[in-house]
Amino acid sequence: MTTPLSNVLKARIEQTGPMGIAEFMTECLLNPNYGYYTTRDPLGDHGDFITAPEISQMFGELVGLALVQSWLEQGAPENIVLAELGPGRGTLMADALRAMSAVPGARFVPHLVEASPHLRKVQSETLSDHTPIWHDHIDDLPEGPLFLIANEFFDALPIRQYIRTQDAWSERQVGLVDGALSFGLAPPVSRAELEDWSDRAKEGDMIEISPAAPVLAEEIARRIQSDGGAALIIDYGSFGEMGDTFQAVRAHQKESPLVNPGEADLTAHVDFAAISKAVELKGAQPSGPVPQGVFLETLGITQRAQALAKRMSGATLETHVQAHRRLTHPKEMGSLFKVLGITPSNAPPIAGTVGVSETL
Repeated sequence: MTTPLSNVLKARIEQTGPMGIAEFMTECLLNPNYGYYTTRDPLGDHGDFITAPEISQMFGELVGLALVQSWLEQGAPENIVLAELGPGRGTLMADALRAMSAVPGARFVPHLVEASPHLRKVQSETLSDHTPIWHDHIDDLPEGPLFLIANEFFDALPIRQYIRTQDAWSERQVGLVDGALSFGLAPPVSRAELEDWSDRAKEGDMIEISPAAPVLAEEIARRIQSDGGAALIIDYGSFGEMGDTFQAVRAHQKESPLVNPGEADLTAHVDFAAISKAVELKGAQPSGPVPQGVFLETLGITQRAQALAKRMSGATLETHVQAHRRLTHPKEMGSLFKVLGITPSNAPPIAGTVGVSETL
């Protein structure tokens, strides 16, 4: 269908020519008037998708306990910055803070990096007992040991797609064909940042690069290596694989990213290899990525599920059992989603992020 944003995009393409996938994603997600994230609450049964914290309180509780254990292992430093990137409705942070509060001295103020005015309002209600502080960018976070959560944040960062030709790369673009948005290719070019892929990519292979992801990972790693702290990056993705993962989701169903600009969530798989490399460049220690199911089972989600189940029956118990399966089973979120930890080079890895990991 024609959306208000599709008309804006078509007019721009007519004036300036085709745009890259990164520019298209940025406009679709963050356009101040018609962007997906700036105009709605996309989460939950009545939204377009559901995230792990909305499935069960157990997810946020275990994430919080993993971070608070790292805090204790690093000497329980004072004045820490407990932050979350793209905190959705604030559910994960609320559950994490509740679990953390069981540890003596673990009383933290949540710092939320959030671009959406609508979601900030929802977060203020969810976290009304915790006086959250909002920031526009990670650079705005105050100094101090950084303990950070990024759950399904990196997958929404804009990507660029390239297809291998005989001896060069062509960037995928969005242009117009008969007045409709359509994918096309720019003329072939040689690009230095693609050299690492050239030796193993054959003609026709596609790769995806998120320019912002390693920059953001470097800043997180720099802060943690310098001031202490820990970070958990939880997302769906792979470790340096090729292929087209650009997708749109609307009303819990996948559709073409070109069909409803501004009305659907746009994401791509996270390249954990690029993030790990960026972390190492700043001297910090990446651990994992491990499958989400392994991470949660290592932290004791089954024992927690059994304890909660004792107070349940009927439909509530059935929903609870299904939630445990959805979070951990390899055919659900357990395998597709990965967990990467970041700690200082002289600190232990975050609990649950060592063991079975994804490698090239």
